[in-house]
Amino acid sequence: MTHPALTPDSVALVTGGAAGIGLAVAERFAAMGMAVALADTRAELLAPAADRLRAAGARAVLTAATDVADRAAVEALEAEVADRLGGTDILMANAGIQPGSAMFGPDAAWHRVIDVNFWGVANAARVFAPRMIARGRPGAIVVTGSKQGITTPPGDPAYNVSKAAVKAFAEALAHELRNTPGARLTAHLLIPGFVFTDLTRRDRAEKPAGAWTPEETAAFFLDRLNRGDFYILCPDNEVPRALDEKRIAWAAGDIIENRPALSRWHPDWAETFAEFVRRT
Repeated sequence: MTHPALTPDSVALVTGGAAGIGLAVAERFAAMGMAVALADTRAELLAPAADRLRAAGARAVLTAATDVADRAAVEALEAEVADRLGGTDILMANAGIQPGSAMFGPDAAWHRVIDVNFWGVANAARVFAPRMIARGRPGAIVVTGSKQGITTPPGDPAYNVSKAAVKAFAEALAHELRNTPGARLTAHLLIPGFVFTDLTRRDRAEKPAGAWTPEETAAFFLDRLNRGDFYILCPDNEVPRALDEKRIAWAAGDIIENRPALSRWHPDWAETFAEFVRRT
């Protein structure tokens, strides 16, 4: 099965597309002969990224230095893509940041993370979807989430909150699109594993053995997009899908079993969780 929007005459826009997973996916779109637009705040990365897309075979390339947290900027981007490329068929709302946060840390850090990670996704989908629907063409809206938005591990609460909101938004979007007359769009939640990108690099010069490359993630994503998956849950070299499933099931079980919040990391529940992983 092939997603009907994955054709050479499609137009794809990728936010956060100048590097990492976004660029790797954009290159795959380019290799199919699509016209590809990249939006990113890192303006210095856009020109070399565009060169890579042209080399990969993109029919046309558009780049824009855009802060997706700014709705007016997203509206201007949507109009530019429509004017120059004819409209959007595939939207990948991928832009995200993870500068770190603390529960009682500065408000500004929380606001920026939520503005980019959640509002950046919501702005992109809410601005682009109406014209995508009106075009009447097969299309897709892909939202990049995180396992941290599902299992919400301790250590970076603002990021977890933003990605939990992204998950809820993507689910609501999928429901809305499948119940909108005339909409030929599908929605998908990309949930990467450990991927070696600028977001996860920190002070490391080489990819850790446990991490996937952006290119491996892009290949997995497209395979699952073609299968029609909504939840595109990616493994990596350390965590197979089976372990992800157990962690997700345990997190949901905290509510069902009325355990302490984040019991997986609670000292009184550590051995019970370990046994759950071993026996299930």
